[in-house]
Amino acid sequence: MRGRPAEARDRSSAYWDGIASATGAAKPPLWRLHADRATLALLDRWLPAERRHRVLKTDLYDESCTAGLAPSLGERSDVVVGIDVSTVVARRAAADGAVLAVACDVRRLPFRSGSFDAVVSNSTLDHFAHGRDIDRGLRELERVLADAGSLIVTLDNPRHPLVGLRQTLAPLWQRLGVVPYPLGATYGSRALHEALAASGFEVLEMTAVHHFPRIVLVAAQRLLRGPLVARLLRVADRAERLGTWPTRFLTGQYVAALARPARRAASRE
Repeated sequence: MRGRPAEARDRSSAYWDGIASATGAAKPPLWRLHADRATLALLDRWLPAERRHRVLKTDLYDESCTAGLAPSLGERSDVVVGIDVSTVVARRAAADGAVLAVACDVRRLPFRSGSFDAVVSNSTLDHFAHGRDIDRGLRELERVLADAGSLIVTLDNPRHPLVGLRQTLAPLWQRLGVVPYPLGATYGSRALHEALAASGFEVLEMTAVHHFPRIVLVAAQRLLRGPLVARLLRVADRAERLGTWPTRFLTGQYVAALARPARRAASRE
């Protein structure tokens, strides 16, 4: 039994190594640039620029093909540690020195308890096949957070119409290159809140992010050039205002939560 998680991790790592090698790092996807900008805006709201000792970033695909979140996280901490199940992605992300990359599985982190002052886990846990794997990942993230630490986590939003359509038409999307990986389990806002509470977190705030349709950006990258691309990105950025609307959990591609270890509150009682 003890060998099975390692075997599964090896298979997953080999798969993502192949995806990373096939996609390369030459031209950042337009949708990825927008996703980074939207997530950076969320960091500005939920992770103030006060200095922290160590920050953990899960999933380094962003940093392997764009600057990603690492430079901004570096402004907030002394050390940015990034993890990815793919050794190819981890190696590529670490090339510019902005992040200390470790190839590992988020469900079995090789760090001591309480090692990090903040964790940013953007669209990482929604690549697993089962909800129980999301729960295992959340428990590990809670374990490695310090008592006063903060978690920012995002998952695919199952209530978003295009996410639902993507799940239904996943084989077609993969052939077109829109989604180059298997689609995993995810939680909506209520289920994520419950899973965080069950994993030892106190949920402070929830929202939805990435409100501009990704498929438009994918198509635009093939059709637009120069100033038109920059103009479209500005339009996509403005669409993030929908995150303040009551309909945000229908228009946002990802649900997002800000949480902290519940043991912090318990220790004060």
